[in-house]
Amino acid sequence: MLELAADLLPLLEAGVPVAAVTITRVVRSAPRGVGATLAVTPDARVIGSLSGGCVEGDAVMLGLDALRSAEVRRGSFGFTGPDDAIVAAGLACGGAIEVVAYPVDGAAPGVRDALRRAAAGRESAIDLDLGDGTVLALRRRPRPRLIVLGAGEHAAALCRVGAAAGFAVTVCDPWALLVTRERFPEASDLVVAAPHDYLASLEAPDERTAVCVLTHDERLDVPAIRTALRLPVGFVGAMGSRATVARRAALLTQAGVTDAELGRLHSPLGLDLGAETPEETALAVIAEIVAARRGASALPLRATGGPLHADAVAGCTVPTPVTVR
Repeated sequence: MLELAADLLPLLEAGVPVAAVTITRVVRSAPRGVGATLAVTPDARVIGSLSGGCVEGDAVMLGLDALRSAEVRRGSFGFTGPDDAIVAAGLACGGAIEVVAYPVDGAAPGVRDALRRAAAGRESAIDLDLGDGTVLALRRRPRPRLIVLGAGEHAAALCRVGAAAGFAVTVCDPWALLVTRERFPEASDLVVAAPHDYLASLEAPDERTAVCVLTHDERLDVPAIRTALRLPVGFVGAMGSRATVARRAALLTQAGVTDAELGRLHSPLGLDLGAETPEETALAVIAEIVAARRGASALPLRATGGPLHADAVAGCTVPTPVTVR
């Protein structure tokens, strides 16, 4: 439910009844994981998705039933045999899901506050008493951060694509003339400062933080990259031609950057998609960041084997956004 906060808040504040249908269990593979939620209003307005289409209709009907009855409803999709046996006739991907449908009480303690925090991209949590002896514990982490250093056209495209991919984007550049809301309407934060000074003051950088250096000026690039490589961030990348990359590596070495630190640098930045436009380049950059964060091969799926979804891989650690007790 928290993932739909930006859409649910206006409805609840306007007094519109809403029911949510949340995945509580996934077996084998499914398009979306535990915690994914679909919401529905009395006039069958649908917000969010559970399966990308294969069980959406049934989920909507379950949600409408919960809304009309004001009671919790449960359902499962894809289980077609005894003892949780699954056949391909279930979900299109061959997996199965269990869901719980429940009316969302906007007046219940903590509900709107949790939704406001989630809508603002902050960490949010709430335990919902569903009234049937079940507590649905919802958790949502803050959005991963993308720090874009430089405010040119490639930075503007990367801000747009990054925000669409779910990142909280910060754009930093020394030139106030370039760092404007008109140029970067999707940015969460705009910073006018020397990139390396901003990085040095960064609060709580972590493995979900990505830094992309797009300043195209060695006087800014070198101190920014040196600073970024010494932070506990998950990704550091820098745009440039191969000649620029080689020259910049030499300058970084002269500036005291070690071989181990240089080994963390993704440069030239982006996957090889044959990108030509700023938007295509931004797509290549975000694809590399996501692949690096997930530990993925970045190969075409047809060239790989095994499960398509990370949470179906044995031993893979993923956040648990919802629990039922």
